Amino acid sequence: MLMSKHKNAVNLRKQVAPYEKPSTKNSVTQLINTLVPFILLWYLAYESLSISYFLALPLTIIGAGFLTRIFIIFHDCCHHSFFRNRKANKIIGTMTGVLTLFPYHQWQHEHNIHHATSGNLNKRGTGDIWIMTVDEYLAASFWRRIAYRLYRNPIIMFGLGPIYVFLITNRFNRKGARFKERINLYITNLSIAAFAALLCWTVGWEAFLLVQGPIFFVSGVAGIWLFYVQHQFEDSYFEHDEEWDYVKAAIDGSSYYKLPKVLQWLTGNIGFHHIHHLSPRVPNYNLEDVHRIDSTFQNVQTITLTSSLRSLGFRLWDEESRTFISFKGIQKVKSKKNKVNAYLKSV
Repeated sequence: MLMSKHKNAVNLRKQVAPYEKPSTKNSVTQLINTLVPFILLWYLAYESLSISYFLALPLTIIGAGFLTRIFIIFHDCCHHSFFRNRKANKIIGTMTGVLTLFPYHQWQHEHNIHHATSGNLNKRGTGDIWIMTVDEYLAASFWRRIAYRLYRNPIIMFGLGPIYVFLITNRFNRKGARFKERINLYITNLSIAAFAALLCWTVGWEAFLLVQGPIFFVSGVAGIWLFYVQHQFEDSYFEHDEEWDYVKAAIDGSSYYKLPKVLQWLTGNIGFHHIHHLSPRVPNYNLEDVHRIDSTFQNVQTITLTSSLRSLGFRLWDEESRTFISFKGIQKVKSKKNKVNAYLKSV
């Protein structure tokens, strides 16, 4: 359902507004029902090592689910939507950023840009997944095409991606970072190092890696997958700056990822991504309620665990067909363009 059929954008925002107010009770409850199970699972996984790693491994995978949920809390804090008090958001956001390996101010800056430019073909490159159009790819140099193909390879994106993003890029300040952002990153890095050192001293470095390694990697893969699939689906929305519209980008360019209830809970309702992009100030625990209030929100592009797997074959955005195509599909597009050009030259 394209945005041209949607209700007046102002009316939609008015309907969402009452849900933008965080509830301290709900936020504190979410902190408790997320952090306490995560710590308990970590401890049980560690204790299970003395019996069998095959007993500890399932516990780490479940723990990774809770770490993903901790990231959603961090994410809400970056939007100032978890608590009404900005200082509370900053404190909890920085603390959960240590657990998830994300610096609060830096990621907040990049993610806000993502929200302000999502689906805008003229403003790609900050806080998003690298996407090339068919024309850009055809005009690119050989080495740029190779780099893009490697980047879009699922093994690299979901295998090496978590290591590169979480352990490397998140540890350095971006160019032009302001003082408080730089200090926040230093505090986050020192806290991560101190926390890891404390755990290594307490349980031993081998046990620490055996438990934290799978938790980090599985949650990292889950995080990148969610970010990937939320904007890369059939009939998504991409426009050049002069035609780009914020509400259309939110409703038409962000998916409703309909997950099983357990996974929906662990991922903090982030599957209602169209609601989140329409209003980032809505706390994660209110997203489903907003989804229910208007048919406009329900009649959006819906993907499931099964259908979302098709997005692994999406490589390039074709501006003519307004859909993603694979690298194999580009040959058909190239052939079509050549025929059109030949016809125009003959006329």
